[in-house]
Amino acid sequence: MDFKDHFSAHAASYAQARPTYPDALFDWLAAQCPRHELAWDAGCGNGQASLALAHRFHRVHASDPSQAQIDAAPADDRIHWRVEPAEHCSLPDHSADLVTVAQAYHWFDHARFNAEVQRVLRPGGVVALWTYGASHVDAAVDAVFAQLYEHTLGDYWPPERRHVENGYRELPFPYDPLPAPRFAMSAAWTLPQFLAYLSSWSASQRYLRETGRDAVAEAADAFAQAWGEASAVREVHWPLSLRAGRT
Repeated sequence: MDFKDHFSAHAASYAQARPTYPDALFDWLAAQCPRHELAWDAGCGNGQASLALAHRFHRVHASDPSQAQIDAAPADDRIHWRVEPAEHCSLPDHSADLVTVAQAYHWFDHARFNAEVQRVLRPGGVVALWTYGASHVDAAVDAVFAQLYEHTLGDYWPPERRHVENGYRELPFPYDPLPAPRFAMSAAWTLPQFLAYLSSWSASQRYLRETGRDAVAEAADAFAQAWGEASAVREVHWPLSLRAGRT
């Protein structure tokens, strides 16, 4: 099955620019698993979640259909990197204690992936899918952000983006749900770091390809006025939506 590849062309910058997930999320996931032999991180991208899982599980099977994304992932003896689709995992039956999907479930063929989860997870194993939405800094920065996100780039987002915005609530989840605490993401960034993150968006890259214009660069002056000193470190926050369950 062909996959919708929005990130391979800028995999290295994507790896450097994306925020990281909170340690508390992975601590909670590990606490839900009676065993910690193997975790499968599906759609792993550059491996942010994979690396965090490697500190809590003996082995991590990290898979992504993009060779470029895997090439941008960190080397770690505990992680087995595989270029393969989430819908066709090379793990044997009933071998994983945990399956995670970080900011990628909206790209999957959901019926085929969930069949693989049922095959690969041990009985009573845990599956966790999460996504994060629009960032927040303050009213001034958020206003410039909204102009870029909704208006300049509005027509350049793939249709699957709506699932990120609604926290995966409309996507299939054929598991017994686990009540989970609320988690949030944050980063202490300078303006150049924030702009690098905005440039890593699939919509920013598509806009650049189709128009020859850099939407983030064109908005940089407006962001600078709202941000203040470019070297000033500001707190950036993202809401994180988690769906977790057992087979």
